[in-house]
Amino acid sequence: MKITENFTLEELTHSETAIAKGIKNEPGSREILAITNLCAKLLQPLRDAVGKSISINSGYRCPELNAAVGGVPTSQHQKGEAADLRIEGKAGDLLEVLEDSGLPFDQAILYRHKNFLHVSLKLEGEQRKQIIIKK
Repeated sequence: MKITENFTLEELTHSETAIAKGIKNEPGSREILAITNLCAKLLQPLRDAVGKSISINSGYRCPELNAAVGGVPTSQHQKGEAADLRIEGKAGDLLEVLEDSGLPFDQAILYRHKNFLHVSLKLEGEQRKQIIIKK
């Protein structure tokens, strides 16, 4: 199901770990609403601002999948509010574009050693605009 011009529900729920372990990673209606919000208000505008393709490493994770990949129990991935992103080049460039864009976000965590950017956007409540850089 196409959510925005460049993002689909399938890519936001796809997981090689889920496939390998036989985990059904299927979001409920609230999670689909959160994924749609994340794509429409953050991922697509960020993609437009950076001007190049963004790959999703990890999007929605059901609780069983979140545990299987070592995610924290409070992970926003479980709510459909977070995605881990890669671009060609350095993920730090994507963080710079996010910071300069003025787009709403709750958290942006740059994992330099793994070269990806975790972003989240709450469906409800105030966005913290928290930036964390991990070596």
